Amino acid sequence: MSTQITGTLVWYYAICPREAWLMAHEVEPEREFELLAQGRLNQEAHYGRATKELSLPGMRLDQVRREGDRLVVSEVKKSSRFLPATRLQLGYYLWRLREEGVKASGEILIPKERKREAVELTLELAAEVEETMAKIEALLHEPAPPPAVKIPFCKRCAYAEFCWS
Repeated sequence: MSTQITGTLVWYYAICPREAWLMAHEVEPEREFELLAQGRLNQEAHYGRATKELSLPGMRLDQVRREGDRLVVSEVKKSSRFLPATRLQLGYYLWRLREEGVKASGEILIPKERKREAVELTLELAAEVEETMAKIEALLHEPAPPPAVKIPFCKRCAYAEFCWS
């Protein structure tokens, strides 16, 4: 299998490894799931003029801007509900950029809550990213997804019918 680890996969793994496995193995979520569409529109609605989205292998950066000699990468989320997963996702982006020799810092933007959180790639965050990537690699080589585990996220998950029907 040649599935590449992406920032989105890191985010989903931090919330639910089963969902990450399903995504990586191209099991389609419910297509008409309303929250998926809302998430796509969130960034455009709140940051339309400022957004400079950038796609790189394994990364789809919501916003990128330059401040002096440093790049600032922003991740836009609908709510602060899954901040630890978002920090890990942004840490993955910063780690990947550092591996390419790019100096970058990050920020999490939550427009509806008017929140902005700075994220730097510390030694601890880099270690967490590397550990998570190793766990994802192992997970992706499993022949079947991990068993379903009921978590609060299940209520809003596009795979809920797959896991619980």
